[in-house]
Amino acid sequence: MTFPKRYYIKLLLISILANATIFSCSKKDNTEDMDIGPISKGKDLSIYLNGRGVLMQAFYWDVEPRFEWWDNIADKTDAWAAAGVDRIWLPPASKGHSGGYSMGYDPSDYYDFGEYFQHGTTKTRFGSRTELENLIAKAHSNSIEVIADIVMGHNSGGGLQYNPYRDKDTYTLFNQTNGNASGIFNRNYEDYHPNSLHSMDESALFFEEQDLCHQQPNVQNGFWKNENSVAKYYKNTVGFDGWRFDYVKSFNAEFVKAWIDEVGGWSVGEYYDGNADLVRQWMTGSGSNAFDFPCLFQLKDAFQQNNLGILETGDMLWKTNPDKAVTFVANHDTDREPVIKESDKLYAYAYILTHPGYPTIFYSDYENIEFKEKLNTLIYINRTLAVGALSVLFSNNDEYIALREGEGANPGLMIYINRKASQNTRTVTTPWIGKTLHDYSGSITTGISTNNSGAVALKAPARGYAIWSLN
Repeated sequence: MTFPKRYYIKLLLISILANATIFSCSKKDNTEDMDIGPISKGKDLSIYLNGRGVLMQAFYWDVEPRFEWWDNIADKTDAWAAAGVDRIWLPPASKGHSGGYSMGYDPSDYYDFGEYFQHGTTKTRFGSRTELENLIAKAHSNSIEVIADIVMGHNSGGGLQYNPYRDKDTYTLFNQTNGNASGIFNRNYEDYHPNSLHSMDESALFFEEQDLCHQQPNVQNGFWKNENSVAKYYKNTVGFDGWRFDYVKSFNAEFVKAWIDEVGGWSVGEYYDGNADLVRQWMTGSGSNAFDFPCLFQLKDAFQQNNLGILETGDMLWKTNPDKAVTFVANHDTDREPVIKESDKLYAYAYILTHPGYPTIFYSDYENIEFKEKLNTLIYINRTLAVGALSVLFSNNDEYIALREGEGANPGLMIYINRKASQNTRTVTTPWIGKTLHDYSGSITTGISTNNSGAVALKAPARGYAIWSLN
């Protein structure tokens, strides 16, 4: 059957009108237009710059290209300094048993930074000693401190020798021809567990037969006491400024304290545990800062269980010890089997960069093109508005709102995390009376205002966050 032309025109008009109606209803039913009104520009936050920065973990597991990592990092220090990085944490810089493939966590020669041929290579995985020293000099020219990763719990790559304490041969001989070409800090079976002084440390999870005994005078002298000790050589000769202590569960906290008392420097320990009380005990015993693993695991639970209330109630190191808590979202270990999913990382970074503690940025996250601009914005907010006491104004499964009260002329901020699939509004009471607010995260482009009681209808985008402060 053939229909007149006007029939098809009528059908087309009906279809267009129907689609427009469906789109209009969908928008009205599922979202709220957050950006109706004049564009808000905010204020220049540079007046609030507080001298704080963030720690950059300047590596990931199995970095590539091999033998070029120090030069790669040196090239990035200008931009990192401009973004607000004030410390970089390097991987263990000395020669490991795996040679050119080693990430440094199987230490053999603590004084070989890529200058001796052993374990099949001269350079370390990261480069040569000259390249390391050039990196440190470049970082220092940008007012960035360089943090050395110290593995003082275990060794690998020594020569075989008869070990009377185990009644067998063990790889515990470290000298110029056996895994210690530098000839400094030689070791033998008496320096490992068990020995004539001590049967075992707190834990020997890795390299059990090469588990170092920190009660042995040779080990104490080699690590921190001697004038040419690892601690003093790294600081005074190579130029490191501080320390990240690896797997500190494997030895007593008193030995970290002894190291710090001997040479000083900023420090942080890897006490890998979600129990905040255990981390606090280690922190007290060592005198060092600690990574806030409890915060990391509470973030994971909050996202996986769809319950942001955990962020309000969960025990975290920063809540009791904000000056010693080093917060983070991912590192070289946790990102191989991610604790925080990729889709949740920006929520987590928004949380740690607006809350108390010293935040860490993971190299792979920062170099992610989808994250970089947003992370730079969050770092700037951390360096300006993220000051003052924190109080949680609201939390439920999908929403979390917290207030930083500010200090002096600095007004602080409010962060609103919203994991709902639609944009959201939540009325809260603020200390700001009759003020206009701006979202400094850039998620919401229009301003909002508080009333004469300080109440405001706070806005957040779908599956995102907004960070509000005075306009």
